[in-house]
Amino acid sequence: MTYDLTDLQLFLQVVDEGSITRGAERSHLSLASASTRIKAMEKALGAPLLIRHRRGVVPSPAGWLLVAHARQVIEQIARMRSELSRYSDGLRSTLVISANTSATETLVSSVIVDFMADNPDIDLELEERPSHEIVAAVTDGRAELGIIADTVDSGRLERAVLRPDPLVVVTPPGHALSACAQVAFSECLGHPFVGFTEGNPLQEHLSGQAQPLGLRPRYRAHLPATEAICGAVAAGVGIAVVPARAIDRWRRTHDLRVVDLTNSWAKRNLLLCCRRRSGLSDAAAALAARLMAHEAPAARLIGHEALPTSADDDGAASR
Repeated sequence: MTYDLTDLQLFLQVVDEGSITRGAERSHLSLASASTRIKAMEKALGAPLLIRHRRGVVPSPAGWLLVAHARQVIEQIARMRSELSRYSDGLRSTLVISANTSATETLVSSVIVDFMADNPDIDLELEERPSHEIVAAVTDGRAELGIIADTVDSGRLERAVLRPDPLVVVTPPGHALSACAQVAFSECLGHPFVGFTEGNPLQEHLSGQAQPLGLRPRYRAHLPATEAICGAVAAGVGIAVVPARAIDRWRRTHDLRVVDLTNSWAKRNLLLCCRRRSGLSDAAAALAARLMAHEAPAARLIGHEALPTSADDDGAASR
């Protein structure tokens, strides 16, 4: 019985999606090719790996066993590649981390600068993505660490709360909403907005919240950063929905009013996530420890094992 890495990755994608068709799409394979590979795996084993039904597929008992082993194999390969990469370019390694807009603006940048200054042999690639795409990237091994909002399904990832990260409405003084203590997002949609540029993860999230309401915000401007948005709001261009922490620094220079949103999706937390604590490279474990320590005592475990906050003697990280 011989399964290659593509087989194992495909099988995990199919299981995660509950569909051979969607699993094939995530694996960038045609449906015919994916079906052939899975049938070949079942033939080599001599037993079914998937139970087919009208709504999709679920693993058979043998399939669940394969899932457990496949995840361990792929995690080990990802760790091997990460640790070996430091020898390919003058003993350097590159750590990939994905974060949502709030994290890149309020948390990651300052921590990363200090981390990289203290670790000259580690290079880092920071990707800004919507939280649901970050979950997929970490699950698939395209990023070792992710920082997401807890409003998305994090699947089987291990995760820990870094800090509260509510979304709020900012208005200029004297605006019709400025005297409100809190307001529903639907009540804001009759007013002109200032938003982030198209493609920004937070902008995509807000668009998704407006669609079920059958309304579209009228944006007078799409700007690239929170500082520019706060300046436009203070000048009376429109209102904006932004992470509360992101505007703290700009409230000292711009006259703004902050109104809480009553919507459940706005009362969110930032989570640090990874596939498996034991599978983290030394670089990822060290950065995770730095991020957790930066937000202590707000950081707390949810769901699975604790993410690391300090390094063990064996190079893994411990809480």
